[in-house]
Amino acid sequence: MYNTISTQVNDGILEITINRPDKLNALNREVMKELALAVDEVYKNKEVYAAIITGSGPKAFIAGADISEFLELTPEQGMDLAKKGHTIFQRIEDCHKPIVAAVNGFALGGGCELAMACHFRLASNNARFGQPEVNLGIIPGYGGTQRLTRLIGKGKALELMLTGDMISAEEALKWGLVNHVTTPEELLAKTREQLAKIREKAPLAVSRVIKCVNSYFKYDENGFETEIKEFADSFGTKDLTEGAKAFIEKRKPNFKGE
Repeated sequence: MYNTISTQVNDGILEITINRPDKLNALNREVMKELALAVDEVYKNKEVYAAIITGSGPKAFIAGADISEFLELTPEQGMDLAKKGHTIFQRIEDCHKPIVAAVNGFALGGGCELAMACHFRLASNNARFGQPEVNLGIIPGYGGTQRLTRLIGKGKALELMLTGDMISAEEALKWGLVNHVTTPEELLAKTREQLAKIREKAPLAVSRVIKCVNSYFKYDENGFETEIKEFADSFGTKDLTEGAKAFIEKRKPNFKGE
């Protein structure tokens, strides 16, 4: 079905692998088009409760954009490219199901931006993160200036983007860019383990948490008001009734997402 990515469903998790190891999984137009289709699958497939995005091979998650595609672009074409990237990455961030990045190796430029669009990130200890676009006379164009600042703060974000430096997985963990660091061999297993914990929770509550947290960063939304509404709407669900009864009866709840 795909030329530049591969997908498989394992126990309710759609695993999306950027599959251009000879190009260090660099993002090009075809990758972005196919990634958008895979994200649609996360939204639409009722058998899928979560997704993992990772890269093929041991060297790179995604080492950046395919720079060869930039050489002939006009400002108008650059605008179109950025808008399409923003749309895809925003769709990942807004997904009502958890989408998690499993970062193996280099996550630079567009690769770092893709990882940051995911709901949270795990990294192997050989991972490296950075937004080195200034080295090419350009800036991050898929949301990097905004998401990096949100995740690690203005000062650190500006330092990384202005120097073009890379940081290690351990530094990324210390700065709050990633949640866990593992060995390369344990990365996917640890990511699946975290998602398995989420699977035990009420699906509607999970989606509402994602929506409320995202609303904090939307200029046209009041996050507190969003929280009040989503909290109130929870009282009309069978999941809340099941969760409350299970708690009182000291048993494991059986949530249906209803």
